[in-house]
Amino acid sequence: GTLLNVSVSDHGRSDSLLLSWDEPEEGAEGYSLSLSSLGSGLWLQNASATANTTSFWFHGLTPGTHYEIKVTATLACMETTSQTVTAQTSPSAVRSLSLSSSGSSGELRASWTHGHGQRDSYHLSLYHSHSQALLRNVSLLPNTSTFLFEGLQPGNEYALRVSTLAGSSQASTSIHQWTAPSIPTQLRLSPGSSTSLVASWVGAAGAAWLHLTLHNLLTQTVTTTLSARRGLTSYTFQHLQPGTRYWLGLSAIAGPYTMAGPNATAWTYPLSPGNVTLSSTGEKGSLQAHWTTPAGERDLYLVTLQEGEAGALTRNISVSGDSIQVTFHGLRAGQQYSVQVTAVAGPHRAAAHSTAAWTQPLPPSGVSLSSQGSPYSLLASWEEAMGEGYVLALSPMEHPMKNSSLLRGVTNFTYKGLHPGTLYTFEVSTVAGPYTSSPQRVTNWTYPLPLEQLSLSNQGHSTSLQASWRAAPEGSTGYTGTLWETKSRQWVKNMTVGNNWTSVTFENLVPGRQYTLEVAAMAGPYQSPVRSATDWTYPLAPAGVTLANTRRPLGLAAFWDKAAGDVDQFHLQLYSKSHPAQRNVSVGPNTHNFTFLGLSPGVQYFLKVTVLAGPYRSSSHFATEWTYPLSLANVTVQPGQRPQELHVSWVESGGGRDHLVQLSVAESLSVIRNVSVPRGVSQLELEGLVPGSRYRVEIISQAGPHRVSSQTAIGYTVPLPPLSLSAHPARAAQALTVQWESPPGQRDRYLLIVHEEGSSAPAKNLEAGKDSNNVTLAQLEPGACYLVEIRAVAGPYSSLPKNITGCTVPAAPTNLSLTNPGSSSELHMYWKEPPGRRDHYRVTLHSLSTHSRVWVQTLSPDAQNITWTDLEAGSRFAGQVTAVTGLLEASSTNVTQWTYPLAPANLTLGSPSASTLQASWAATGRGAEGFVVDVYGTASNSHIRHVVLSGDVKSHTFKNLSPGTRYSVAVRATAGPFHASTLNLTHCTREYDVPLAA
Repeated sequence: GTLLNVSVSDHGRSDSLLLSWDEPEEGAEGYSLSLSSLGSGLWLQNASATANTTSFWFHGLTPGTHYEIKVTATLACMETTSQTVTAQTSPSAVRSLSLSSSGSSGELRASWTHGHGQRDSYHLSLYHSHSQALLRNVSLLPNTSTFLFEGLQPGNEYALRVSTLAGSSQASTSIHQWTAPSIPTQLRLSPGSSTSLVASWVGAAGAAWLHLTLHNLLTQTVTTTLSARRGLTSYTFQHLQPGTRYWLGLSAIAGPYTMAGPNATAWTYPLSPGNVTLSSTGEKGSLQAHWTTPAGERDLYLVTLQEGEAGALTRNISVSGDSIQVTFHGLRAGQQYSVQVTAVAGPHRAAAHSTAAWTQPLPPSGVSLSSQGSPYSLLASWEEAMGEGYVLALSPMEHPMKNSSLLRGVTNFTYKGLHPGTLYTFEVSTVAGPYTSSPQRVTNWTYPLPLEQLSLSNQGHSTSLQASWRAAPEGSTGYTGTLWETKSRQWVKNMTVGNNWTSVTFENLVPGRQYTLEVAAMAGPYQSPVRSATDWTYPLAPAGVTLANTRRPLGLAAFWDKAAGDVDQFHLQLYSKSHPAQRNVSVGPNTHNFTFLGLSPGVQYFLKVTVLAGPYRSSSHFATEWTYPLSLANVTVQPGQRPQELHVSWVESGGGRDHLVQLSVAESLSVIRNVSVPRGVSQLELEGLVPGSRYRVEIISQAGPHRVSSQTAIGYTVPLPPLSLSAHPARAAQALTVQWESPPGQRDRYLLIVHEEGSSAPAKNLEAGKDSNNVTLAQLEPGACYLVEIRAVAGPYSSLPKNITGCTVPAAPTNLSLTNPGSSSELHMYWKEPPGRRDHYRVTLHSLSTHSRVWVQTLSPDAQNITWTDLEAGSRFAGQVTAVTGLLEASSTNVTQWTYPLAPANLTLGSPSASTLQASWAATGRGAEGFVVDVYGTASNSHIRHVVLSGDVKSHTFKNLSPGTRYSVAVRATAGPFHASTLNLTHCTREYDVPLAA
């Protein structure tokens, strides 16, 4: 058939197709067009076109859809020719395309809404906007509506084209977007100068723009706003206020995104204050610092005061930033100071220094002017005063000044070449900077020269000395001197005279004493070196010279009284006319006696004493004395053959004539007997003395006018023993009283020796006073016997002993008990053994019922119980235990107890009448203390009657009983707490009374 050459195009329209064809050569009457979805077989649109038409639009199609189009041309003669073609509408572009940051600075998320119609796929192309470089090509399934691009650069702009593909057609949509910027880090703001701050940061590549805002925190205003392109890492802010704190904020910007970044604060450097000065306020110890305020701001000023050239820190204070001065008080006078004023802004400082200034100085203290012993120089000294130096001036009184200057650190100056003995004036002032203190003024003298040719002489006098000298050669106001005792250096007298004197006499001195005179020339308070002279006053002869025998036979003691004054020594000359040899002795000045030994006994000697004082001497008169004879030796006194005698013996040692034996009572020292014994006799018996007395014996030897006593010997006569010795127990069980009568004579004490008989214990020794007549020996063993020996004692001697034996009272037994074992004839007795000893126990049992019977038993000393048998039933007994030692005894307390009674015998019952019942019985043995009768109703088993009777009643009638009733009766014998009962016996009362016979 005829070809139509059908073609289809959409001309960029996604919902239409333009169908074009060629007209057949033979022409066509018309055309019919049919459109259906490919493969559906369902015609969707039918259309017709007139002849001469070669194109047709199908509208209202679905984008991106495959269609089948059939074109039929109607030819002449009803012939047709058809051609079917397929075509696909162009796809529609996506709608609502968006590209956004997902929150991460390296990501972009693309999302869209599907366009109308069909599509085969999506194709995404991502470009870098600045470089136009294709970064990503992505094909996606047709139902995809989102895609995430990762690994992108922060803060960059990207272009995305989304193409919808349908066959060979496509529809594209584009969009631009930025990734979120990254925030720069490590933001720092530091001062570059007083008017600039340098900001720096790291990581600026992730932002297209950086926005910097600088705030002045003092004024709370924005100072600078800056936007910088990508890559800038620092910026310097200029023209800022010095010393001001700024706040810098940084933001990262990329497209629509702005990210707030870090911030930092910093101060610009402050400017240092200008024209810093330090000057005096006019007050002592005060300085004022002053400065001018620099441009800009500051937090405060730190004002530091420094002292001295070394700049030692003295004060450190802070003041407000608008201050311009500070005054310092209480500073050290005369001290150099400087001040540093530091402007402080945050951590930054800017300092300025002042020139040095001085406080007004104080004059030196402790100013002195001393001569140091020199007549030609004066040493000026003072205590260190604060300042640069000193101005000195020296002049004699009422003469021009001699000036000089010294630097600080010097505190003394020596003036030389001065005149001896002259008064000078010294002035010193402290210099500190421009200031000079008021002067300190002192005066002093130079030392005078010493005097010459000083001498001291007694001129034969014993109480005066004359001093003379030649005047000093130059400058003095007088002379002063001191007279000393040479040896003791004790002051005697002072002298002060004018400079025209050349001699002085000292009166009322001590004879024989060496004196030293020291004299010096005076000038003001100073004295020249002393000159001295010495001499002795003439000594006086010793007085009261005596010569006396010593108590030694071959010695003489020389005594003398020292005359007024002093001596250097004494010279003693002793001689005898009967012996050619003489003794010469020298002794010290403080000696006033001397004993010559080795002399012959009984010889007359002569003594002369000469006193020496320096080169001078004076002698006493002669004294005479005899030597003593020798005394007897080894004098002993012993008791004689009888208590009234003493035996005296001695040994002769040569010399002497007769011996006189003197006897005295030692306590009174009065001689009671003198016995003369010729030479050659060496013992003596003294009789008729008092026994037990202490005597003193002294034997006197005579030679010439002197008598010599022997050493005193003490002796005792033997005392007599005590009389009428007795020993008996004391009231206490452990004591023994010993008594005696005092014998004639004396004694020092009594000695008692106590032995316990039968014991190995050591004896006890006791003493009693000499006037005692008894002793109580305590803490002895009860019931023990003791041998007591007593002696009278005088000195080392004792009388013959007297002995006696005595016993202590034994201790009484305790805890005595008397018990009944349940027997009518036995009792048991127990007791506790008492302390001490005894010979035996005597145990006694008394019958209290009969008052006539007594049982006595003697038991061993260690017994503690006894059983008494064959006792009377129903009787009361009293028991006692007695400890016996010799004739002494001690008894326990009495205890009592009963034996069981025996039951009554021969109990009989009778009923004398219808309401009475009579009981009769017989006592067994001794009987009982009493009887108890009980009546019981046999039928009712009830207790009817109870009666207590004495021990001598043997019957009892119960009245008012029930007639014709059987009763049971029991009779009990009682003894103390014990009883014994009969068997119950029954009986009936009469049923009726028997009538009395008419």
